[in-house]
Amino acid sequence: MSGPDERRKLRLDHEPPDATKRGWRYHHMGIPTETLRPGEKYLKEYGLYVSGFDTRPYGIEWMRFEPDSPISELVRTVPHVAFAVDDLDKEIQGKQLLGEISSPSEGVRVAMIVDNGAPVELIEFKKK
Repeated sequence: MSGPDERRKLRLDHEPPDATKRGWRYHHMGIPTETLRPGEKYLKEYGLYVSGFDTRPYGIEWMRFEPDSPISELVRTVPHVAFAVDDLDKEIQGKQLLGEISSPSEGVRVAMIVDNGAPVELIEFKKK
């Protein structure tokens, strides 16, 4: 059985992932939790509490969801990595979208894609 993934060149241990070669920049890692954490901020629209992103040096964001959160089950249960990209529309071409593109704040557009069963967040910041 052969498919597009099997024809790709294997990544060597010392090589960065292809995403960074395309210009994607690490932004944060989101980790679902059920534990109340210090400094949580509540985001009513998403039914979730976030903590750590703005205070920790590695961009790790803890996410604790309300039972009726509209966020997809995949994001609520599987950690995701987020990359900042320059052109969101270009970067989602041919990718499996998880929900719709959203704008959580002015000048920011976000899309969740699925890669190998895991959520990946792509974030575009409008240049000022």
